[in-house]
Amino acid sequence: MLFTSQLFVFYFLPLALLGYYLLPVPRNLFLLLLGYIFYGWWNPGYTLLLLTVTLVNYAGGQTIARNSANERRRFRALVLTLCLSLGILGFFKYFTFFEQNVNAILHGLGMQPLPVLKIPLPVGISFYIFLSISYPISLYIEESPAARSFTDFACYVSLFPLVISGPIVRYKQIVDQLSQRTHSLDKFASGVSLFILGFAKKIFLANGIAKTADAVFAAESLGALDAWFGILAYTMQIYFDFSGYSDVAIGLGRMFGFEFTRNFNAPYLADSITDFWRRWHISLSTMLRDYVYVPLIAVGRNRNPKFLIYRNLILTMLICGLWHGATWTFILWGGLHGILLAFEQWRGKKGVYARLPQAARIGITFLTILFSWVLFRSPTLSDAARYFSAMLGLVGASGGSVLLNGVIYTQGNLLIAVLCVLLVFQPRQAFEWSEKITVFKAALLIVLFGFSLAGMFAQSFSPFLYSQF
Repeated sequence: MLFTSQLFVFYFLPLALLGYYLLPVPRNLFLLLLGYIFYGWWNPGYTLLLLTVTLVNYAGGQTIARNSANERRRFRALVLTLCLSLGILGFFKYFTFFEQNVNAILHGLGMQPLPVLKIPLPVGISFYIFLSISYPISLYIEESPAARSFTDFACYVSLFPLVISGPIVRYKQIVDQLSQRTHSLDKFASGVSLFILGFAKKIFLANGIAKTADAVFAAESLGALDAWFGILAYTMQIYFDFSGYSDVAIGLGRMFGFEFTRNFNAPYLADSITDFWRRWHISLSTMLRDYVYVPLIAVGRNRNPKFLIYRNLILTMLICGLWHGATWTFILWGGLHGILLAFEQWRGKKGVYARLPQAARIGITFLTILFSWVLFRSPTLSDAARYFSAMLGLVGASGGSVLLNGVIYTQGNLLIAVLCVLLVFQPRQAFEWSEKITVFKAALLIVLFGFSLAGMFAQSFSPFLYSQF
């Protein structure tokens, strides 16, 4: 079920709100049922996987909580829980990738390849496993109390605004809200506002610019201008798609009394790669910092501390790339960002571009991010190499290129591209705009939502990009 679908907008959400506020049942139990209905709509069988992950992490967390005086048992419970949870993730997400690479090695040695087991990837598995493992980790490092009940914890893991594509709201950030949260008209209105703005981002901007990006990356041959325009389109698409989803999720949370963490903060206004990762997918970057980068500091802490920082940055970003998908392009994308972060750390407080004006720093950072998105978008390394060659003018477009026949340089596509660029390079984002709703803003939102619904009816099925991760 998509947030930008008729089923969700006209049936699921209205019935969910009515039931939540009017039915005489525990609200967390009702949200738990909603979460499983929402997630099971994709494939009912996958709800068993969601339940399994929830049970494993709840049991692990409770074991840690009950053995507060026995460090050995607590550590064993944590390790076992993480191994089981990450093992499930690894099996569904990386087993086929592992088999393919083993077969490539066997082929190079002239040996018979192994049969490849094709395992379908359950939607949202990376997100709800990260949600789940934050519970035993939080209990182990004693930053939050144990859940009051299994219902509360299962409600948290299956919250329908978060279960498919995040943001990754850690247990410690929501534990108090599971037992007591604020419901007010102002909070509800702010949530509706953020929902509409995110909805419009997806319908008009992300889906609109996606046509250009998809056409360019599907083309058999590219000219330099085509390649640059295509990656600019994808750079806009992935931002408005995922930030739009995050806005919708946070807005839905507010409608049900929750306050989820902000996930984007004008990332293309970053003036360094370090700054970019403070602004982009904030929930993931902070989780990787706290649960991967910081623990790595303890590994080899007697060595050169600067070396550890550089190593840990690169390792953390390699894991970030692998988390996004089981392809070498994702891994290389993460490694590239790790190297850039390590380089900026090596340069110290003066920064790489310290003597440049801020506009120049932002421009250089944006171009660096734009180049890196080629790896993120390309299915294979050879596709990425071909695209880089086109961007650098090392290959020319053949006469058969669909792009040379006026497919992407239409008035509508150019208008959407200009609008996207104007919106990403201004600091006031939807999150701030929706903080306080006035009569004027409400009127604008009603009109915008009407146009967005019309656009939804006119468009074909278009899932959010991050639901595949």
